[in-house]
Amino acid sequence: MKKNNKNYLERYSRQIVLKNIGMAGQKKINISKVFIVGAGGLGCPIADLLCRAGVGEIGIIDHDKVTLSNLNRQMLFTSSDINKYKVEVLKKKLLKINPLVKVNTFKKKIDYKNINDLISRYQIIVDASDNFKTKFLLNEKSIKFKKKLIVGAISRFDGHIFVFNFKNSNNACLKCFYQEKPSDEILNCDQEGILGTTAGIVGSLQANEILKMILEIKNVLDNSLLIINTLNLKVRIVKFKKIKRCICDSH
Repeated sequence: MKKNNKNYLERYSRQIVLKNIGMAGQKKINISKVFIVGAGGLGCPIADLLCRAGVGEIGIIDHDKVTLSNLNRQMLFTSSDINKYKVEVLKKKLLKINPLVKVNTFKKKIDYKNINDLISRYQIIVDASDNFKTKFLLNEKSIKFKKKLIVGAISRFDGHIFVFNFKNSNNACLKCFYQEKPSDEILNCDQEGILGTTAGIVGSLQANEILKMILEIKNVLDNSLLIINTLNLKVRIVKFKKIKRCICDSH
């Protein structure tokens, strides 16, 4: 679609008018490619907001079906979607929101065998998974292929967001912060619980950082951890540095 098309201009008018975006910034958004790992509590708001903003190509991978217990926080699903594959439901709904966006879906788990092919065409990788094995795998491969990586985690009323730009060889990585892999129990919503608004807030913040990266806005949360507690609305930003002999130290 031509960029001077009336419908195009109207669709994105409220963000084009922002001085940090304009038509040049909107073009950057429209040609960007983002890969989201996980179509749950974080993946839903991330995919929704990136689609509405006009990200040109969105890839989403998830092997799960929608369950009743998902509906308190996974905002793009409804009762009629139960027992359907999440990625299939998301693709249909995202294209209804914005038919100008290309949506690629993968009904499988991401692993060492398929990750290289899956992420190769995307500039920004987004972790919206619920386990540290996947987070560290994305960290390792994003370093190897010099991708930009946004990592999210939620539990109870708490959210964590990491942002890394591995095009910069001085960047720290997830293992610089977690020198030993934490237990997945802290991310288990079945046991720990999760408030739907916490998932929505953290997913929205991840989407915000993605768009800032695409637009090359300087104050991106880089080499930092953002910690938010939605019960007391306290927010902290923790800076950390690359450590010697880490996986990122040789890149």
